[in-house]
Amino acid sequence: MSRLLVIAVIILGVAAAGVAAWTFLPATQPDGAAVPSAGSSGTDVDRREHRERFFGGDTDRNIRGGQEMKPRW
Repeated sequence: MSRLLVIAVIILGVAAAGVAAWTFLPATQPDGAAVPSAGSSGTDVDRREHRERFFGGDTDRNIRGGQEMKPRW
């Protein structure tokens, strides 16, 4: 086998192992506790409130006038 083929097989094997671990192993929090899946716990209200806090933005900032964008060229 050529050196390039061996390196390519090793890289593909490491990538496949990473994808398998990311897909099949349970997620954990920094303290080591397992993260509950989206369907197992929490209500729709909790998830909606979380989305609103995350995507809500700054409600005190006036964005009516906007900002003129400069062309990239």
